[in-house]
Amino acid sequence: MGETDDAIERTDREAFTKNPPKTLKGQIGFLLKQLGSAKAVALELGVTADSVNRYRRGARKHPRADVAAKIDDAVRQRWQPLVRKRRRKQPAATRGITVETRARFGCSAAIGTTDDGRFRRLTVHLPPAYAQRLFDARNTGATDQQMRQIIAEGFKEVYFQDGGSRAMGLSDVEINDIDYLDLDY
Repeated sequence: MGETDDAIERTDREAFTKNPPKTLKGQIGFLLKQLGSAKAVALELGVTADSVNRYRRGARKHPRADVAAKIDDAVRQRWQPLVRKRRRKQPAATRGITVETRARFGCSAAIGTTDDGRFRRLTVHLPPAYAQRLFDARNTGATDQQMRQIIAEGFKEVYFQDGGSRAMGLSDVEINDIDYLDLDY
């Protein structure tokens, strides 16, 4: 994995925003919603469908220790991906993404300007469209270089060109020699 992918993964790990259900009834309800039927949950846990229904309605409140561990594992396995998915939807739809980095930025510009790459420490808030492009690229297996290019395009538009009010002759921005890259969404 590259720097961009690592930054997204780190942010996802820090984003355990909501704990999974703690009660047996809540856990079974969540599993029923995810798997669709008591029979599917029973197969997952190694119990009967009747046992699952008893847990759901509260008739049986204390499963065996091994079954309780299986229930907890099954819930946790399915819970975090949902939290991550929900957490990624919001920046892609409304908030955008904040990128903090120290890297060498180079650009292609008009003749007579200083376009040599140099180290800069930047914290830039990118619009939701860039967050969506970044998450889509990661989900489709894009390389680190491709994800860097998306961030570089966002930096070009937001930071270097200031939304179209300056540096209009700037054609490409490149990010190289990344010291660190952090994302916040």
